[in-house]
Amino acid sequence: MSHLRKILVIASFAALCVGGTAYAITIEFGNTVISTTATVQPRELPKRGYAPISLTSITRIGTMDHTTPSTLETIEFLVDKHSTIDTKGVPVCTMTKLAGTTPGQARKRCGAALVGTGLGKAVVTMPGRAPFKISSPLSFFNAPPTNGRPTLIAHAYETVPSPQALLVPIVVERVARGRYGYRIRVDIPEIAGGFGAATLAEATIDAVRKRAGKSVGYLNAQCSGGRLQVEGHILMTNGDRFPATLTSPCHFPG
Repeated sequence: MSHLRKILVIASFAALCVGGTAYAITIEFGNTVISTTATVQPRELPKRGYAPISLTSITRIGTMDHTTPSTLETIEFLVDKHSTIDTKGVPVCTMTKLAGTTPGQARKRCGAALVGTGLGKAVVTMPGRAPFKISSPLSFFNAPPTNGRPTLIAHAYETVPSPQALLVPIVVERVARGRYGYRIRVDIPEIAGGFGAATLAEATIDAVRKRAGKSVGYLNAQCSGGRLQVEGHILMTNGDRFPATLTSPCHFPG
């Protein structure tokens, strides 16, 4: 069977935690296996106006024969237009301030700007060494806007081939694409000097603050059509692209 024809998409509802359900998709394409989920909590959201939410995305990359997967190049999300990003009053952090920091140092320097956390994992195949795994906490900081657009800085840290912070600016773009109102593109940095291939990218954006006595989230949403929806596109450096449409159910109070 050819590489292009050998594709199987299996979709199933997965209970991730109390009060949250996500549409999970597993894709087999040639030798590559990718699973991805998107979860919005809480499920109870207003019909009008907005309430704070947390958004969790988890992407796992592997292979059928357990060899090293292709290198991840970008992850792109289209996010439901029935959501908003509210950065008013949120402190900002800069690339300069985060340069060279460990995860602990980054969160200490820019803790007030932290809006989300996560975990990244990779497998490293260096010449003369057996493949080995590395991992890093991920931190997402509110950054100064880019041409008026909300911006995040993703922070990770690696120790091979030498210790260094990996910093990725993430710009949130407004779009009008049917159900979707935001586009977020994450360019994956070179891992372990080019010898690393990502196997897990997990992120939760969930910051909430008080403003005028009310809770306001970095992300906020309302319920429309019984769901919130995210469309993901995963691109590998070999040109393979993996699309997935993910929904998280919601309902009105009462």
